[in-house]
Amino acid sequence: MDSSIVLIWIGALLILCGVVYGAAQALRAGRLSDARRGQASRKGASLEPQQSPRSFSFKTHWPAFVMILLGGILIFTETAF
Repeated sequence: MDSSIVLIWIGALLILCGVVYGAAQALRAGRLSDARRGQASRKGASLEPQQSPRSFSFKTHWPAFVMILLGGILIFTETAF
């Protein structure tokens, strides 16, 4: 295999790992709201969180963003030259 193809594959794997890592962190953070079964009849019961979730911030997902960014840079630089 050519070295540029290997770098493109590494970039694609970095992007995929970044997406999976970010999704795993969001799922590991737990439930998005307090609504439980049986409370649905209560007025105003909703699955939407009361406040903005902290699990979707740059501070918690920076490794995923870095992996996606590095993967994109590898792919774009290897395809450009």
